[in-house]
Amino acid sequence: MKEIKIDVVVVGGGSAGLAAAAEAARRGHSVAIIEREVQLGGILNQCIHNGFGLHYFKEELTGPEYAERFVDIVGGLPAIRVHSDSAVIAGEDSGDRKRIYAISPKEGVMRFNARAVVLAMGCRERNRGNIGIPGTRPSGIFTAGLAQRLVNIDGYVPGRNVVIVGSGDIGLIMARRMSWVGATVHAVVEIQPYPSGLTRNIAQCLNDFRIPLYLSHVVAAIHGKDRVEGVTIAPIIDQHPAMEQAKRIDCDTLLLSVGLVPDNEVANKFKVEINPETNGAYVDARLMTSCRGLFACGNVLHVHDLVDFVTEEATRCAGFVCDYIEGEGKEERQYKVMPGKNVKYVLPNMYAPERENRFYLRPMIVKNDVHLTVTLDGEQVYSRRLPHVQPSEMMSFTIGPKQLVKADHDRANVLEVGVE
Repeated sequence: MKEIKIDVVVVGGGSAGLAAAAEAARRGHSVAIIEREVQLGGILNQCIHNGFGLHYFKEELTGPEYAERFVDIVGGLPAIRVHSDSAVIAGEDSGDRKRIYAISPKEGVMRFNARAVVLAMGCRERNRGNIGIPGTRPSGIFTAGLAQRLVNIDGYVPGRNVVIVGSGDIGLIMARRMSWVGATVHAVVEIQPYPSGLTRNIAQCLNDFRIPLYLSHVVAAIHGKDRVEGVTIAPIIDQHPAMEQAKRIDCDTLLLSVGLVPDNEVANKFKVEINPETNGAYVDARLMTSCRGLFACGNVLHVHDLVDFVTEEATRCAGFVCDYIEGEGKEERQYKVMPGKNVKYVLPNMYAPERENRFYLRPMIVKNDVHLTVTLDGEQVYSRRLPHVQPSEMMSFTIGPKQLVKADHDRANVLEVGVE
């Protein structure tokens, strides 16, 4: 077994892992990236459309271009060792040290002895088994991400007559992509009364191609023996499919864009506490999980809508990792953060009143002219007007000691974030 002693192990070489590794190396620490794919970059490598980098790089890039920027940065930092084509098979918590076991065809079995670990494995797509669509089990059913890889990386067209389930961003982008390769996209079917993807993707990927979007509808049945022959869609009325209003759409391909789930495989090896609202780890104000020295950032923590926000969060996470290794902030006071009215979740799950805190949240409503409000033990300490909110678009804000001055040892100091 190959023994590797290192300051920081970053599990995952996508957007979060690359940004975290770069920041830790800049701070003077040795870093090992463990990536299961042969190439760094993660899901960005198959996202050949533009729209990336507007916030972070202040210019519009494709996914591979965005990834290349960070691959070049990482390649120019000698403190970073990259172990690609490597899979994590086990993890151990030994107090001040963390042990990560990985295996690769080139290097065999490796044991990383690290002072801290950053989980940056991203997320996985939900599939047909997760949503339980009735009907037969023919070929021609793909997750949208798999179809994207087939078209953009492998050069295969999965079908010619397509129905897409779910209006998440990957599904919307694939509606446009399938149209570009000559397929006909007959419908995008969304169970919610509002789209799940970004507004710009609704406009650019559906409206521009005149692809119908069926809101408050479900695929009630899949038809076909060897290959998909069609689907039956039905409107949702009184929380149930109204089969008397159902209609059949003939198609040979069904793409599923029904949500993403954080990849907790490595987190589970360390038995970290999982937040049921995000399906990612509970983290404190430093983005540290319930396992001391184990941090999480990016889509493995919660599903982001923009890669720029992943990079921002991962960079901050690496800063906290370095502070932890260097022994800074050991006595930092932390208190609980809770989602309030019309908010699904707020991250991180704790805050530190003596410094600035950056929060991300998901609203549960679609509404114009709303107010984001933050209360400390029921007393409002922050408010901001927002022109529009919807669940598909993540929100963020920063508050610090000026707003949190009333947090003291004699109070519960619960911070609650709401939208109304």
